[in-house]
Amino acid sequence: MQQDHTSASQWELETLAIRAGHQRTHEQEHGEPIFPTSSFVYGSAAEAAAKFSGETPGNVYSRFTNPTVRTFEQRLAAMEAGERCVATSSGMAAILATALALLQSGDEIVASRSLFGSTVSLFDKYLGKFGITTRYVELSDLEAWEAAMTPATRLLFAETPSNPLSELVDIAALAEIAHRHNALLAIDNCFLTPALQKPIALGADLVIHSATKYLDGQGRAIGGAVVGRDKELEEVFGVVRTCGPCLSPFNAWIFTKGLETLNLRMRAHCENARLLAEWLEGHPAVARVHYSGLATHPQHALASRQQRGYGAVLGFEVKGEREAAWSVIDATCMLSITGNLGDVKTTITHPATTTHGRLSQTQKDAAGITEGLIRVAVGLEAMEDIRADLARGLDALG
Repeated sequence: MQQDHTSASQWELETLAIRAGHQRTHEQEHGEPIFPTSSFVYGSAAEAAAKFSGETPGNVYSRFTNPTVRTFEQRLAAMEAGERCVATSSGMAAILATALALLQSGDEIVASRSLFGSTVSLFDKYLGKFGITTRYVELSDLEAWEAAMTPATRLLFAETPSNPLSELVDIAALAEIAHRHNALLAIDNCFLTPALQKPIALGADLVIHSATKYLDGQGRAIGGAVVGRDKELEEVFGVVRTCGPCLSPFNAWIFTKGLETLNLRMRAHCENARLLAEWLEGHPAVARVHYSGLATHPQHALASRQQRGYGAVLGFEVKGEREAAWSVIDATCMLSITGNLGDVKTTITHPATTTHGRLSQTQKDAAGITEGLIRVAVGLEAMEDIRADLARGLDALG
């Protein structure tokens, strides 16, 4: 029987995004099927026993074995050049499952200050009460990462580029620091996806995804994933199997279909974001634009070296505080005012009061989240319309 995975090791990324992981059933379907079932049946008690014990591979219960979820996992693992992927119910569930699987009381995390607010809350409020300590450093400062390491450090965690200031870290150099101290490096790759950045190829041990973002690309479903070596992923799988933060078959199918157009979408997102960033940089009401695709960005050279593109998320600071930023946001008619991103629809938000609203003022200051900062996740509408929508509020600021 012909299968779509026979030559996967030789395929380019664009082909992997469309073909990897699909093993056709006896029905010989062309598209990937959905298996919306909670459990599976067996031909005999002996077959059931063999599959429950793991002696024979196969499906047992959809909390941890489902063909649709497995297709998504295998496809994303192939695209990220990882040995294995474990899908989860959300991006935050992916981070939680990783921490529960690989850390214990007394261990330490070193993380960048420029993290999603919920990630900081997870590390400090929830992992902290179980004796796991987190120290935060400047994302780009490799000396600070080195200085923060102790014999108890087990995990380094970073988002690169950061949200929403497009700060970067040299992944290969950070991986060298982690491994020299017998720690693992996890990179949140949700802003760039494997279409634009391959952290594992640069030395990272784990890649974290909020599949909700660009892997889906149309704001339809919630999900997450962890990619890496089988050794660590077996432990993550154990957490998902036992604790239950699993991905539904329907959402897995959504993400699998989203991967098919990921490369095309990310190229288009990047082009729109570049054009918008250049326009914003020249607007008199804008004090600063944060986008690594601009030659004026302090880490533009690093971005060009370790990425295939600069992504679609940018931040810009208006001349004024919260009142000015809110007036620009409220003047838009087309852009979606929402904290989510990774959509074909352009979204806009005020990070200080939404995505990073739960951080203390000290944490916001350290992360560069000012009251005048606006984040735009640039979608695929016509650039003329995106610019016109933002110009309404920006032009009013003078």
